[in-house]
Amino acid sequence: MGFPGVRAEFERSLASGDDVGASFCVTVGGETVVDLWGGFADEGRTRPWGADTIVGVYSTTKTMTALTALLVADRGDLDFAAPVARYWPEFAAGGKQDVTVAHLMSHSAGLCGWREPVTPDDLYDSEKVTALLAAQEPYWAPGTRSGYHGMTQGFLVGEVVRRVTGRSLGTVFREEIAEPLGADFHIGLPASQDARVADLIPPPAPPAVGDSELQANVADNPRLAVDITRTRAWRGAEIPAVGGIGNARAIAGIHAILANGGMARGRRFLSEAGCRRALEAQVEGTDLILGVPIRWGLGFALNTGFMPNPNTLYWGGYGGSLAIIDLDAHTTIAYAMNRMSGTTTGDLRAFALAMAFWDAG
Repeated sequence: MGFPGVRAEFERSLASGDDVGASFCVTVGGETVVDLWGGFADEGRTRPWGADTIVGVYSTTKTMTALTALLVADRGDLDFAAPVARYWPEFAAGGKQDVTVAHLMSHSAGLCGWREPVTPDDLYDSEKVTALLAAQEPYWAPGTRSGYHGMTQGFLVGEVVRRVTGRSLGTVFREEIAEPLGADFHIGLPASQDARVADLIPPPAPPAVGDSELQANVADNPRLAVDITRTRAWRGAEIPAVGGIGNARAIAGIHAILANGGMARGRRFLSEAGCRRALEAQVEGTDLILGVPIRWGLGFALNTGFMPNPNTLYWGGYGGSLAIIDLDAHTTIAYAMNRMSGTTTGDLRAFALAMAFWDAG
């Protein structure tokens, strides 16, 4: 491998115990230049993390949901500027007739959580949870601020995709993206693949929750224990915001589509213009839920200067997983692990590996 600094950092993280098991992958120009995995798939260190080990990545799943929506839009079947109600008429209730698909993609629709109580089991009933969201009023004026739609975004975008295509988002993703690429990422994992899934190891403490009512609602309605990710019900369900299961090779390989103008493995998935739509800034400022400044494009956060190139998309997941897509350098970087930190959107382990790669360049 031509990036010894990356390998050294990966091995250091495993040896120190910062990671128990992990995978890290980089593609450049659609070619894989780094593909690392190691450690163990369980806290007891009895199952080695293999080349085909996969793991839950929480909100890194949102990057796959966004890519699926971008693909449907690129075909002319979905207009991000259109009201959601054009595709999903019931959504116009509660004064939401002017909420656009772009608002859903950029966490600015004012639907960061449910007003009605929701249980963990309700997340397996997309018809119920989407109907609740369609009926309720926004928490703030849509389009004016972002407030991270941690659990709801996947159901919202997923329902629009279902109304447009007649297929669930997980099905469109599998049939149109993952299977053609041979990519090992799943939004709804078949039971036959359970033995390959690493156990997520909960962080020492859950992520800090802000003191606003909105933040409490997102954290507690419903409150989910990490152990739920080990159940067949969770793994098999399509939860397009946080339920995805894969590894770094799959994440980097899939997002090579966006990094390379819509082409991956010799096949065109999107037009170059369709890929670059993700870079269109929608809303910027301190996010009402996360409490940090974020600049949102269509489905991804946009680089605000801490990564090498301006036209870079990124997002991560609770515990530490991360996807970075650099459209200028035609590069994708991905990290997936099982030992979770208390962060909601990626952590320093992933960035240390990314920086080791950037330093080598």
